[in-house]
Amino acid sequence: MTTDGADDRSLMTPDVDALADGLPADAQSAVPDLSKTESAIESRRGQSLNLTVLTVLAVLYTLYFARDFLLPIVFALLLSFLLSPLIRWLARLRIPAPLGAAVVILAILGVLGSGAFGLSGSVRDWAATAPATLATAEAKLGKIIKPFQRASKTAQQVANAAADAAGTNTAKKPAEVIVQGPSLAARVFGTTQRSVASVLEVLILLYFLLAAGDLFLQKLIKVLPNLGDKRKAVQIARETESSISTYLATTALVNLAEGAIVAGVMRLWGMPNAALWGALVVLLEFIPYLGALAMVVILAVAALTTFDNIGHAMLIPASYLLINLIQGNVVSPLLLGHRLSLNPVALFIGLAFWFWIWGIAGAFIAVPLLATFKIFCDHIESLASVGEFLGQRDDRERRLVARQPA
Repeated sequence: MTTDGADDRSLMTPDVDALADGLPADAQSAVPDLSKTESAIESRRGQSLNLTVLTVLAVLYTLYFARDFLLPIVFALLLSFLLSPLIRWLARLRIPAPLGAAVVILAILGVLGSGAFGLSGSVRDWAATAPATLATAEAKLGKIIKPFQRASKTAQQVANAAADAAGTNTAKKPAEVIVQGPSLAARVFGTTQRSVASVLEVLILLYFLLAAGDLFLQKLIKVLPNLGDKRKAVQIARETESSISTYLATTALVNLAEGAIVAGVMRLWGMPNAALWGALVVLLEFIPYLGALAMVVILAVAALTTFDNIGHAMLIPASYLLINLIQGNVVSPLLLGHRLSLNPVALFIGLAFWFWIWGIAGAFIAVPLLATFKIFCDHIESLASVGEFLGQRDDRERRLVARQPA
């Protein structure tokens, strides 16, 4: 829209002084060369950087928003890495892969069903006493943190008094709005339904992956044009399968042994539902660092609600912590060695990343995913530096650091 005497310009058109020049305010400063800036932006390196940033953002958004679709697939793939050697062993016994996969899946269902049935009594007892247990824990923890609450309340009163004296605390307290969410039963049954559907999806996909055998690897080798790429694909697949299967199998056995020991110690100290605590240890130990921390907190709260003597109660998490330290610093390094070769910093960052992207399920599979990514980086020349960053320091690097002058 235009008016008499007004320019026919859009409201978004910048108001630029035509008489102004582009010289810097300081005469000694260099004159900006816009042609160099434009050429840098349009160069191949600049375009490659922009494309890389956009690709990384697209991958992050896809991983986050497609987590419900991707999580069962990733779990099935990792389990196929674990169970594929068993399927090949059954094939050497002249058992076809589809039949062997069915036997393995039925065995997994039997183990899961028997474990759930065996723990159902403990879970039912814990669920029945959970409200009273939480109330008791809150009361005992309240006695411990009461001095801190009193100090915080005193500081708030002093701040309010100072604000009243200055005449700045004249605003009325806003009305509180309480939003009532879904009931506990609705949350539990809704989560259970989704969990059962996800488990069924994982098992069905796992069966097809195991029954297919090396079909996808053979198809990949067939479509790759170069012989070197074919060999590299086979090497990556076999090394990934070997590392992940060994890690998962060894970790599962170590966690089962640790869970049995913790259950025995809990029974020795008089903790109820000892089998339940052992089962929680088996599950949470798959999460590095955070799993042990969560288990210490859970056992501390449960012990405070069970025993009146605080010293006796603190023996429960302390016993688990001692067992966990022995397992993490002696048993696991002795059995696993440097098979995964992941440094602790990269491991913790990877754990935080997958927990941020996929929640608790991502934390469970963070280590296998990070190990798989490192194997890919070690075999791809353009990503070799990333694989080197993820790995541990070798003996040669330790000697170089030790020989450096102070």
